[in-house]
Amino acid sequence: MSADALLEVRDLVMHFPVRGGVLNRVQRRVHAVNGVSFDVRRGEVLGVVGESGCGKSTLGKCLIRLLSPTAGSIRYEGTDLAALGHGDLMPFRKKMQMVFQDPYSSLNPRMTVREAVREVALFHGVVSRDAADAYVSELIQKVGLRADAADKFPHEFSGGQRQRIGIARALACKPDLLVADEPVSALDVSIQAQVLNLLMDLKDELGLTVVFVSHDLKVIEHFCDRVLVMYLGNVVEELDCERLHADARHPYTRALLGANPINDPADRRPLTVLEGDVPSPFTLPPGCAFAGRCPVVEPRCRAQRPPLELKTCGHAVACLLEPGA
Repeated sequence: MSADALLEVRDLVMHFPVRGGVLNRVQRRVHAVNGVSFDVRRGEVLGVVGESGCGKSTLGKCLIRLLSPTAGSIRYEGTDLAALGHGDLMPFRKKMQMVFQDPYSSLNPRMTVREAVREVALFHGVVSRDAADAYVSELIQKVGLRADAADKFPHEFSGGQRQRIGIARALACKPDLLVADEPVSALDVSIQAQVLNLLMDLKDELGLTVVFVSHDLKVIEHFCDRVLVMYLGNVVEELDCERLHADARHPYTRALLGANPINDPADRRPLTVLEGDVPSPFTLPPGCAFAGRCPVVEPRCRAQRPPLELKTCGHAVACLLEPGA
């Protein structure tokens, strides 16, 4: 494990069995994540981007063991979380927290903000009962809410405010790693910017390491240091965000960039529209998963699965047409 890596993921696989029939046997499997490997460096913001159904949210949940992976390893500071049982995982739970996409469904509607945040802090032993209320008030104000918000229920807040409550709850046990699963996708654009800026400020202030899951490359570019591009459960490219526009090499990454809205209203370039359908996650194609939609596909692409490896461009790409290292 590299010295600056907080999390080291190797050959991670997550398949969901689909049962049916009279005996409720496994009839087929959804291949959500297929042999993914990467590191998360301490203190960085790693973006994970791709279309809906590419496996990015499943990957995020596997990282903090909300889901138990089918195969592979997830090493947190050298300890393989994938090999631990429920009891052995408990010391790591307070070190890893998640901010969910829908803040309303992830909050208990019958608990006030104070109760929801205090419960986390007390369970993990972060503060004593006597100091809990003061700690909750400090957290609520840290995420940009007024002190009187503590005694209100989730339905009394807007979507952006509820997401701030979700962030406060995630921070209540003082984690080192924060997995943010599409935390701004359900919010208005102006509110998105406020929540993103809050996360950036908290990351710097608290020294957090963040895995940021999103389908929006614009958000990834603004917020992240490095990005993993996923397609059908595979990482097809990994590179620094500052080099994204200039150095992206995989045809899928370039298609995502071409589908982004253009900032300049005078620029009338047509947006990129991919043809064809995403293959079924039940039956993966034998070669490159993107071959059926790739504009530069060759016959060998349909037979040979390209590994994610360092190329002459200086970063990792899973493409047979990109020159090797």
